Amino acid sequence: MKSLNRTKFLLACTLAAASALAGAWSALAQGAKTVRIAVAMPLTGDMGTEGQGVRRAVEMAVAEANQSKAFPYTLEVKALDDRADPREAVNVANLITSDPGVAVVIGHYNSGCSIPAAKIYARAGIPMITPASTNPDVTGQQLNPKWTGKKSVFRVVPTDDVQGEYAAQYVYSKLGYRKMSVVHDKTAYGQGLAEQFKKNFEKLGGKVNSFDGISIGDKDFKALLTRIKSTGPEGIYFGGVYTEAGLLMKQGRELGITVPFVSGDGAKTPTLFDVAGAAAEGSYLTITGIPVEYLATAKDFIANYKKRYSGPGNELKPFDHFGYEATRIALEALKKSGPDRAKLINALHQTKYDGLLGTTTFDAKGDTLNKIITMTKASFKDRSFPPVK
Repeated sequence: MKSLNRTKFLLACTLAAASALAGAWSALAQGAKTVRIAVAMPLTGDMGTEGQGVRRAVEMAVAEANQSKAFPYTLEVKALDDRADPREAVNVANLITSDPGVAVVIGHYNSGCSIPAAKIYARAGIPMITPASTNPDVTGQQLNPKWTGKKSVFRVVPTDDVQGEYAAQYVYSKLGYRKMSVVHDKTAYGQGLAEQFKKNFEKLGGKVNSFDGISIGDKDFKALLTRIKSTGPEGIYFGGVYTEAGLLMKQGRELGITVPFVSGDGAKTPTLFDVAGAAAEGSYLTITGIPVEYLATAKDFIANYKKRYSGPGNELKPFDHFGYEATRIALEALKKSGPDRAKLINALHQTKYDGLLGTTTFDAKGDTLNKIITMTKASFKDRSFPPVK
């Protein structure tokens, strides 16, 4: 009992300190000359190329806002590297919450990072908008009675349950497959996506021959793929990102596996071809929303992005336009609320923003009401992913 009382006392102290800090920030914010937009992304490592793309998109949106002279203060981007590691994401979140000049966070990229980091932002009263994390728990955890702080987490991409269900229906109804093997990378994103695919594929009447988890960073999957091949699947679904997806595709083809691979938006990036080579040809990959190159509303964004960021390594990545849109939504709310975090959270809940993704509004959890998913098919020849019906 004493231990329980001590725990309650420490929690009360922590919440009181957070409240005091929020109050101090609110007072400071009224006379702010610089307001920071934090970007929490993997900026190095295997996922660094994807995170750097989102960072560039956020910086472009902020630069445009500064040029517009629409704000009575200067906007500044503060980018931090979470390395796609949940523990580092917590460190990054603590660094961000210690900075009284940060109004909002655009991040994180990986669901496994967003889930723990969101708790820290909520306790500090800082709103967070993720442009890429799709696990339902990113926002769903706010419904837990133990959640502390406001419902301050938002996202501009559909969730895994939407994407997994769409992929299952496509494989079952469009491709006509009845037997699939499923592999995932044991992360919140990858496993969540795989479980949604499995659940919905079986619900439709399909059979999952095998369901296996692999570890991020592993390089040799031939033993697993040999076993999967022996079960005779018509296709292989993978929940995870392009690094492991590419290795599975390449090694699968080396073992004589000719059935298509199917995966989600974490694998749909031109960098997949760097890992898989020609083995990626014909793979089916879902993407949240519509690929940016096929969005009529994104022509100006694409042109301005390419003008600002030219040269090798600066090509558009799959979630860059989501990062841009998330920032624009945050800035629009900031115009209405001013640099006060509590007011900014309220303004974000009232969002009705017409932009690249159409009209964005959020439900009570902070999830976008846009539920569009597109199936694409990898083309090795031109490193592209044209949509398929």
